[in-house]
Amino acid sequence: MTRTHRALAGTAVLAAALLAAGCGASADPAAPATDAAPAVTVDQRLHAALPEEVRDSGVLTVANDPSYPPASSFGPDGRTIVGFEPDLGAALGDLLGVEVRFEASSFDTLLDDLAADRFDLVMSAVTDTAEREQQADFVNYFRAGSSIVVSRGNPHGIHDLAGLCGRSVAVEAGTVQVGLLERAQSSCTGGIDVHELPTNDDALLELRTGRADAVVADYPPAVFVTTDPRTQSSFQLVSDTQYEPGLYGIAVATDRPGLRDTLTRALQRLVDDGVYQQLLDRWEVGHGAVDSVTVNGGLPPAE
Repeated sequence: MTRTHRALAGTAVLAAALLAAGCGASADPAAPATDAAPAVTVDQRLHAALPEEVRDSGVLTVANDPSYPPASSFGPDGRTIVGFEPDLGAALGDLLGVEVRFEASSFDTLLDDLAADRFDLVMSAVTDTAEREQQADFVNYFRAGSSIVVSRGNPHGIHDLAGLCGRSVAVEAGTVQVGLLERAQSSCTGGIDVHELPTNDDALLELRTGRADAVVADYPPAVFVTTDPRTQSSFQLVSDTQYEPGLYGIAVATDRPGLRDTLTRALQRLVDDGVYQQLLDRWEVGHGAVDSVTVNGGLPPAE
C-alpha cells in the first residue's frame, strides 16, 4: 500500500526559508515573455447574460492556490497573484464587463469553499475529473498531465513512474498526483512513500532538503521550476512525458448553470479571437492550449 504522510506543522517556516534562499518556485516569479497583454472590450450581450447578482456587484471572486507558477503565484509584492490564470481571468472580466478578483486559498479546500459560497469560481490548475464533477461543474480551458521532478543530476536514477517504487515522493495534497501514485502501486514491488504537503512549494522544499527523492506535479510548474534561472540548478525534469493528461477546469457551483454557460461562451470567444493563445504564449504555456472550450470533459473514474 502507499504510505502517505500529511505534513502540516512547520512547513510554512521551512518554505519561507527556502524562498529566502531563492530556491522556491513562487518567490518573485519570472515575468511573462512580453509585458503587453492583448486588449479586450466588453461584450454587452455576454454581460447581460451574467446572473443578476454578478451584474449588480460587478465582481466575480475566484479562489486560487498561488503556489503553482506559471499558472499562478504571488508576485514581487507578496500579495498580488500573477500568472496565466489571473491574466486569463482578467481577459474574461474585460469581456464580461466585471472585475475578476483572485483570492488566495488552500488547494485541498478549494471546492469546499466553492460549495460554501465563499467564492463564485475556482481557477487554480484544478484537473477536471469524474469525482470532482460530483462537487462542481467545470469549464475546461487547458490541457496538462503529471511529470516527475528530481534533484539536479538525478542522483537516484529515476526515469519514469516505475522508478518511484521504493522512493519517497512529495506532492501537493488534494491533487490528482496523489491518485496517480496510488495507481502506480500496481507496478511496484515496493511501496511509494508519499508525502502530501500543503503547497507545491512545500513539496519542492522536501526534495531540495533531501526529505523526498522526487516531486510529481503538473507539467507546466514542473517545466517552470526546472528551467527558471533561479531554481534550475536545484531541480531537473525526468522527461517530457505527461502521465494521465487531463483538462484544467474553472469550477462553478452546480446550481449556477447560467454563470457556467456564460463563462463557456466568453472563454470560447477569447479562443476564437486569438486572445487566449496570446495569453498562454505570453507565459510560454501555449503547448497546453485547447481549440474548443468544453464543460465537464474530465478524466474518467479511476480504476
